[in-house]
Amino acid sequence: MVLALALLLSAAPVPDPRQSLLDAMAEELSRSQSSLTLRENKPPYFLSYQLKDFDQREVAGRYGALFQDAEFRERKVFTDLRVGDYAFDSSIAEDLDFNFSTKGNSYLAHKQGPIDDSPAALRTALWLITDEKYKSALFNFLKKKGEDVYAVEDPKRPPAFSRETPVVDVGPAVPFTWARERWRAVAREVSRLVAERPEIFDSEVRITGDKVTRSFVSSEGARILSEETLYGIHVNAFTRASDGQLLDDSRDWYAPTEARLPTDAEIRTAALAMVEELLALRQAPAIDPYTGPAILEPDAAGVLFHEAVGHRLEGERQDSDFEGKTFHGQLGKGVLPPFLSIVDDPTLREVGGKQLNGYYRFDEEGVPGQKALLVENGVLRSFLLSRKPVEGQLRSNGHGRSQGNRKPVARMANLIVESKKQLPDAELKRLLIAEAKRQGKPYGLLIKDITGGNTNTSSYGYQAFKGVPRMVYRVDVRDGKESLVRGVEIVGTPLTSINKVMATGKTPGVFNGFCGAESGMVPVSTVAPAALLQEIELQRVVEGKDRPPLLLPPGVTQKP
Repeated sequence: MVLALALLLSAAPVPDPRQSLLDAMAEELSRSQSSLTLRENKPPYFLSYQLKDFDQREVAGRYGALFQDAEFRERKVFTDLRVGDYAFDSSIAEDLDFNFSTKGNSYLAHKQGPIDDSPAALRTALWLITDEKYKSALFNFLKKKGEDVYAVEDPKRPPAFSRETPVVDVGPAVPFTWARERWRAVAREVSRLVAERPEIFDSEVRITGDKVTRSFVSSEGARILSEETLYGIHVNAFTRASDGQLLDDSRDWYAPTEARLPTDAEIRTAALAMVEELLALRQAPAIDPYTGPAILEPDAAGVLFHEAVGHRLEGERQDSDFEGKTFHGQLGKGVLPPFLSIVDDPTLREVGGKQLNGYYRFDEEGVPGQKALLVENGVLRSFLLSRKPVEGQLRSNGHGRSQGNRKPVARMANLIVESKKQLPDAELKRLLIAEAKRQGKPYGLLIKDITGGNTNTSSYGYQAFKGVPRMVYRVDVRDGKESLVRGVEIVGTPLTSINKVMATGKTPGVFNGFCGAESGMVPVSTVAPAALLQEIELQRVVEGKDRPPLLLPPGVTQKP
């Protein structure tokens, strides 16, 4: 009997600490929802807690030696507490989420959770944060009601918060491996290879591993627990041209597991190719400002659509008086060339065997990620939506995203450009030359890749975007010869530039990275084919005309 009891106890399942923390969050939420009041004011009509557990690894090497070998762990809490109702509530933009009362908070609660699996400590942290959020929500709600007295009533004003079906989903545990010795060796070896060329005055090899465990509960009944891992390898280097212009190049890889990262040999080969590109750029002539036709290869085309179109389709930008509202009131109208369509689909994990950074199952508001048809055959069909409705669209499509414990807003995930006017690469180049001749230009441009870009969408500035191309080639209209040039950046106004697309290539490319905006840095991808633009504007870059290092690197005795 004793033996049988011992065997039974030994076979009992081990409690899942993730579930105990999720239960603790639900218990504290229920207590606050039912009991949190102040005098005659009502309790919150909506409350959610999100706990993000970050487990991070990082190795960095420079000049053949390790400069960083770190592990980091933290848990961050985000609380969304709303007073009022779905039609009109206390919510305001994060950058305005403070009160001007001289009697306001003199202490702000830490927005962190315990890294120990302590339900009691977690509930205590949530209790203090919730108290602060409730008082702030009451202040904002009463202030908004007062301000509403002066505003003209708008019959088309959308509700403050969308109604969504709560989801209960506890995902499996995801392993988080870290081949520390391998990555230390890669960082040392590859950084040594890059630094062997004295023309490269600085460089770095950085390998990262990140695991995020997310627990989410809401007063509507949502219970979500998910785990995701993302690994990255980043190799970058810097040199200067003879005129002092700063030149940089990089190689980046992302994957959901270590096994899907490139081999050591592939990393070495790519790093050495990057060095050769930089050395070629040092010798390339600086190009004058240019306006004329250009082919943007897939990476560059993806960044163009991300900056010029994607950000302007984010839902919160459609109603804010601080935004330019480029596409406000344009639903059902043509906004792009009729052969182009754009979707954003966070449910896609990969395309053509290549990892997509923007994949996720649920957004930061507990809504399932959904494919959103944004532009169909040039016609605007919808926006990227969080739980903040916009005129004509009252439900989220699962794009409420944020970094850490920032307030979620509508953001891109996997932006995919589709075309019905696809041509082979050789035909695109032929059309580029023909268009340059028609415009009386001695050459067209071929932009092969791009380091990134930025855009201004606000109402207090010009509606413009900028991209920073890396490998730019002049294509001579006489013989089609391609010549590397440097020293320019793409500038333009969004609608004008995008509507200059004449045709696209056949093969889409994937650009993975991170995008920064109001709710922080979030992983994103663009999938786009090459694009031929009838006109693009390039201006000279202004940064980096400094004198190079006065001495040669240690161990180098003569200039290359």
